[in-house]
Formats: sequence, C-alpha cells, structure tokens
Amino acid sequence: MSIRRLPEHVVNRIAAGEVVERPASALKELVENAIDAGATRIAVRLAAGGIERIEVVDDGCGMTPADMALALERHATSKLPDDAIEAVATLGFRGEALPSIASVARLTVESRVRGADGWSRIVDNGKLAGEGPAALPPGTRILVEDLFARVPARRKFLRSNRSEYAACVDVLKRLAMARPDVGFTLEHDGRRTLSVQPREDRPARVAALTDRALHESSVAVDYDRGPVRLGGVAGLPTFNRGVADHQFLFVNGRPVKDRLLIGSVRAAYQDLLARDRHPVVALFVEVPPGEVDVNVHPAKTEVRFREPSLIRGLIVGGLRHALDSAGFRSAQPAAVNVGWQAPSPQEGERWGEGVRPLQERLYDQSPSSYVGTPSPYPSPRWGEGTLREGRSDFLPAARAEAAHAPPPGAARFPLGVARGQVAATYIVAEAEDGLVLVDQHAAHERLVLERMRRAMANGGVARQALLLPEVVELDETACDRLEGRLAELAEMGLELERFGPRAMLVRATPALLGSGDVQGLVTDLADELAAYDEALSLKERLDHVAATMACHGSVRAGRILSVAEMNALLREMEVTPHSGQCNHGRPTWVKLAHGDIEKLFGRK
Repeated sequence: MSIRRLPEHVVNRIAAGEVVERPASALKELVENAIDAGATRIAVRLAAGGIERIEVVDDGCGMTPADMALALERHATSKLPDDAIEAVATLGFRGEALPSIASVARLTVESRVRGADGWSRIVDNGKLAGEGPAALPPGTRILVEDLFARVPARRKFLRSNRSEYAACVDVLKRLAMARPDVGFTLEHDGRRTLSVQPREDRPARVAALTDRALHESSVAVDYDRGPVRLGGVAGLPTFNRGVADHQFLFVNGRPVKDRLLIGSVRAAYQDLLARDRHPVVALFVEVPPGEVDVNVHPAKTEVRFREPSLIRGLIVGGLRHALDSAGFRSAQPAAVNVGWQAPSPQEGERWGEGVRPLQERLYDQSPSSYVGTPSPYPSPRWGEGTLREGRSDFLPAARAEAAHAPPPGAARFPLGVARGQVAATYIVAEAEDGLVLVDQHAAHERLVLERMRRAMANGGVARQALLLPEVVELDETACDRLEGRLAELAEMGLELERFGPRAMLVRATPALLGSGDVQGLVTDLADELAAYDEALSLKERLDHVAATMACHGSVRAGRILSVAEMNALLREMEVTPHSGQCNHGRPTWVKLAHGDIEKLFGRK
C-alpha cells in the first residue's frame, strides 16, 4: 500500500480524538482560552451534560475578524511569542482546540475587541457555515452544539448526561481553584449550580468549591525549597474521604493529574491515615518553566519534571511541615441529635442482655490490670441474681481516689482535665467549652510514635535488653526480610539476629515499649516489610516500622488508668504534633460543646 497524505477533515478528526474526548475536554480547552485571554469573569452554560450545548462567555481581550479566522486553523496560537516551547507560561499553546472541536460539532465563535465592532464565525463539523457582524460586549462567546452528532462511533461511547455533567463540574472546579482572581458561574439546563466571585483568597476559594467544613479542618501550606515553591490547603488527617476525588494538584497554575504528585501526597499522609482513606488537599507547585515539560500529553493533563526527587521532597516536606503546625487539632464531627426514651418495663430484659457483654469486659479483669491507687472496694463480679438471670437491676460501680491537691481548672488546658474513664477505654475530660472524649489507645499510640521519631532524630532509640532472649519462629522469607533490615531496626531499638533458617532471636526491644508482645511485634514487622519494603524509601520504611512498634507499645483499651495518668496523657497530647489522629488516621479525641449537650437533652 502506498503512502498518502490525509485529507484536512480527517486530520482534524484525529486531532479531535486526542483533544476532545468528551464534553468536559472541550469545556476545559474553552475555559483555558478564556483565562489566557485575561478574563476576570467567565460564565458557562451547559445542556444535557454538555452533549447538546456548551456555552462559554468571557470578558477577555477578544479577537479581531482576522484573528478569529486564524484561530480556527490548526497549530495557530497567540500564546507562543517565539519558538521556545519550554518557556510557555499559558494554559493553552498547541493551537488545536478550536479546529478540533469545530471538526466534530457545530461551533459558533463571537468576539469583540474593545473599541471595535464584534464579529461572528460559524463552523459546522469542519465546514464554514457563515460569518458576519455580531452584537456583544467586549470579550468572546463560544457556543458548541451537538458534540459528536455526526460521529456516531464516538457519540455512543459518551456516558449519561449526569456523568458527563459531573466531569464538566470537576474540570471547572479545578480551573476555578487555580485562579481565585477570576469569577466563575455555571448553569446546567437553566439552573445555576456554581458561582464563585473574583478576588477570593485561595483557602476560601478551595473551601467554596469542595466542602465548607474544610476551612475549619485544614491548614495552610507555604513551603519552598530552592527555586521551587509549594502552596495551598491541606485537610487534617481526620478530615478524609473514602476516594481520592478531592485531591487537586496544580503545576504553575495548570491543573494536572500526575502520578508523582499523587504518590507524594500519599507518602506525606502515609502514617496519618488508614489505608482505605484519602486526604483532601489542593496543592499548587510553582517551578521555573525550564524545570518542567508541559508538552507530554495532548490534553496537557500530565507533566514531566527535570528533577522528580526535588518535587517529591518538596511536597512531602511541605505537607509534613504544615500538618506539624496543626498540633493536636482534629476535625470534629457534628454532634448527633438523638431523642432519648427510657426503656419500658417489658424492654428491661432486652436492655439488660445488651449491656451484659460490656459489664463482663469491665468487671472481669485481673487485678494486675489496675494502675494507680487501689480502690478500697472489691470489684463486683457476676454471680447469681444479676444479669445472668435476665434482670437489669445491677449496681453501678465507680472508683474514687484520695485528693492530694485541688483539681486543676478546666480553663487552663485545651483538652480539659480528666473526670473519669468509660469502658476502660475512653477518657472523659471537662474543658472550658465542652466535654472531651479521648480514645486512650489511639492517643497513646500516636504519642509513642512521635517519641520514637524524636529519639531517632537525636541519634537513636534507647533499647532495653531482655533478660532471656526470645525466639520468634517465622517462615524463611520473612526471616530474610528482617535480616536485611537489621541495622535499621537496631537504630529504632529492636535488636534481632538470625537464629537458624526459620527463626529470629530478639535480644533487646525499644525502651519506650518495654518487653510487651515480642512475638506479635516481630511478626507484624515482617508483614509490614513484605508489603512496603520495595516500594518505599528508607525514611518511609522506618516510619512504617516505627508505627507498628508504637501500636504494640501503647496503652491498650481495657486498661484502668488513674486520674493522674489520664491528665498526663492529655497534657502530652496538647504539645505533640499530629496527636489529633492515631497512626491509622482515626481521630483520637472528639468534643461535645456545651450547646451540643444541651441539644441532646432538649434544652435548646
């Protein structure tokens, strides 16, 4: 078969396949053109998710009739003053958007330069359908109708109107975040669904486009490393989502979906979130134009950095620095307004049955689990004549301690002062503005991890030698993984050595943890190394190992604490970074404000 030159209309349709994948792709190109034209207000109107109609109106610089005709030719652009494509500073620069869209839809372009008359040009699926004068204010109006109407093979692959509309909203939100100095409005089928005003600050714009609660549950990011800079908003780890649809990443003002950036965000939050949860972030990376290639994807959604390690370090370091400043802050869930009704006499037995497991867990504990001043009263035990016979008339039990000094005032501490313990798991504290509930295991787990990190930064974690070394039996591959990391583990206070092909000998453990469950600790470490050893850097591996050790060395749920121990835990939380969430991303404390408590009892 001989080589032939493709016709112009086929070339345009091939280009359209690269640039115009769906209505959202066309909308992205049109709004980017409006931003590059210097618009301060951009109005978007859609019909049927953008399949039937996309209209973009801006108040930018506009085009003359000659410029308009040139803009509808392929590879014609006003955004590259010379041939230095590596120095591009605009969103669009390829010059393919308008002719590509015009080849698969009916495109109407109306534009007016200030001080001149307006002009209109209509192109119907690649053919000029008409042109002439147009009445409109300075700026440009572009109308796209019946996208892919004459390309049924492409039209049938479009999704439902609702799905296409959702993609358009996502595109517009990302562009609106990048430019808080530009106002945006969006109407769909005659109903306004989005409106943001110009000159909003960046955190306010991000919150307005994502979740209003983000403003109170986030920290500002402002970090630089040499010639590159990172700004934006990072949600607290406890303010997370089940999917990663609220991660907005920008490079030099350009919305991108880059694997390096997404992986860096995951690494920054890796020990602050559960593995199936995702943070809410809007990050803006500013780099010199020569350090990034924006010409690696037809739709300009991917970029390539000259020094990827520098960008990864910038994002991980910037996010960590910002989250450190949050201290013990935690995203607080709204109080649940529930109605309470006392059980009827007929329901007493069922209520008693539901309480029984909790009471057995509270009361059936060995004396060694109690810490602090022992109670002069014997612990109640289950016997005949109690809930085991289906009755709910058990006696409540409580602990009392001798007061050696006046209790501290709640107003002095953000997390209040301890007033008691519930279910041997939760600390109840009274603060000046409400009631604080603390998960003792989750909180102490975070505190132990931060102590280990500080110790590692100061030259290593102190170790405690075991009187009798303990042998832990594992499979051979797990022993191989641990043997390859003996130096790293020793730096964190865990001294191991190989003891035959299928066992490890534990000679010392971190002093912060004590002896504890050595078998479980070593087994979990082997599992962590199997999951993350190859994919993570040394520091990230150390963080995973430290988090696993901290989990094994923290105060367990079910352990009775003295009031002094509870208060000590609260005070350390107030001065420890990230103490608002445990190593798995769960909140360590929640607060019920006085107003929330009053609502629960119908007082307001």
